[in-house]
Amino acid sequence: MATADIPTIIDFSIFNQLLEMDDDETDREFSHSIVLNFFEQAETTFTKMDEALAHKDLKELSSLGHFLKGSSAALGLTLVKDTCEKIQHLGAGKDAAGDNDISDPTLALSQISPLLITVRHDYAESEKALRKFYDSQ
Repeated sequence: MATADIPTIIDFSIFNQLLEMDDDETDREFSHSIVLNFFEQAETTFTKMDEALAHKDLKELSSLGHFLKGSSAALGLTLVKDTCEKIQHLGAGKDAAGDNDISDPTLALSQISPLLITVRHDYAESEKALRKFYDSQ
């Protein structure tokens, strides 16, 4: 599977930058290890996000959104990155775009809840595409 075959949920111009770091294009050991590590981090982060949502901890949700935004951006997982950025903003007391303040924490939490469903779906699609890519190498 060539990077051009990776679905649009992954920005392959960014993903290619990671692939360029591989010493061997046939086994892609370096990039594969980075991707597998990301999968572990993402799963752990989603669990922590669920806990933070249950405890209505907006600050923690913002922090976790920021963390996952950065690591997903580095792999080119744009939909995951974009949704995590919205979670980060809402957790920080801003609207999803980060432009306006939200003074009602209940409103922010109610907007984060469906975003967690969306980000998990987008992550699952990204994970499936990346696993398929590495399995075909």
